[in-house]
Amino acid sequence: MKKFIGYQCSLCGTKFLPGQASYTCPRDGGNLDIILDYEYLKKKYQPEDISCRSECSLWRYLPLLPVQDIEPGETPFHAAGWTPVFSLPGLAGELNLSALWVKDESRNPTASFKDRASAVVAARAREIKAEIIVTASTGNAGAALAGMSAAIGQKAVIFAPKAAPAAKVAQLLVFGAKVILVDGTYDDAFDLSIKASKEFGWYCRNTGYNPFTAEGKKTAAFEIWEQVLKQNMFVSAVTDRPARLTVFVSVGDGNIISGLHKGFKDLQALGWIEIIPRIIGVQAEGSAAISNAFKAGDEKIIPVSAKTLADSISVDLPRDGVRAVRAARETNGTYLTVSDVEILQGIAKLGQAGIFAEPAGAAAYAGLVKAAHEGIVGSEDSVIMINTGSGLKDVQAAMMAVPEAPVIEPTLKAVKRLL
Repeated sequence: MKKFIGYQCSLCGTKFLPGQASYTCPRDGGNLDIILDYEYLKKKYQPEDISCRSECSLWRYLPLLPVQDIEPGETPFHAAGWTPVFSLPGLAGELNLSALWVKDESRNPTASFKDRASAVVAARAREIKAEIIVTASTGNAGAALAGMSAAIGQKAVIFAPKAAPAAKVAQLLVFGAKVILVDGTYDDAFDLSIKASKEFGWYCRNTGYNPFTAEGKKTAAFEIWEQVLKQNMFVSAVTDRPARLTVFVSVGDGNIISGLHKGFKDLQALGWIEIIPRIIGVQAEGSAAISNAFKAGDEKIIPVSAKTLADSISVDLPRDGVRAVRAARETNGTYLTVSDVEILQGIAKLGQAGIFAEPAGAAAYAGLVKAAHEGIVGSEDSVIMINTGSGLKDVQAAMMAVPEAPVIEPTLKAVKRLL
């Protein structure tokens, strides 16, 4: 495939041909960036060649992906991506922002951002004729892999911590994956899945390990480019000059924010955008290894003992931490941490605006609220935040975010008494 020409290690910078590596750098274990032939792509495609496509999924960006479309037609495999962007003027006013949008990833087939990575990894697995795909997951990545695999008849094995929310485990089972619950943390499941992939020859999807996951997640940046950047001219009311868009996203292992950064860098390399949006990562206070590294001014990721109700971003040792630090640093962004209480408040606030977010998605909004209060964003800023998954993924957390519904006897008198 001419457009996919190899890999480059994010740590040592060594380049490899497509057949010389599979997961992380053979020299130092660093995350690999997939290299595209930008000169070839610039000659062959213009922005209009993308925006004119009728495909309403991430596969509209097939020319910019390092895989082939393996399942043409209207199947669930072609439902991942192209999620809606909603304007939230009421919340923008409360936070004194120029504009606020939310990109709602709960509209994906398995109701989370992770469908993007799983679709691209499944396509890669089909290309290399992998019989079984394996991954470790707290629920969303596993559900995404199970769903995308089911759509194309691919066998999948999922290792998940036994504490994963029941709704997420139910998805894994319903989609027909082989589910193995691990009596331990996500990190324990991660390490075991890699051992199993090596022992049995399975293709491993793990985020922060398989370089094709970031290629799937970068498609959200492409969509933000089409849905927001191309549709809006951001101009500072003070300087009358172009203003930057700011992206808020929750961060766990670091692969989503890294994927977004990669997508914007691809667009810049093609000459399709001049300025990459500012990217701000939000972590739970109880799982803040990447934020800690960012604030320390280096790229050394020191593991923590993660504890947060936002299970999707609860990680002891982030596997894509270095690139996640760079995503904020290289775009003049930053990292913020939020408490579980603030996350629950975010669930309720987004719900009042019509967005039902799981804790990880609400963490991004909680971070935005903190950023507004601290003056990191203000009236000059246009912001897009990403809701990474549906609130139905974790109903228990959703119920913690709102008051209980009253129970009354079935009489009008009781209704009046309540009111």
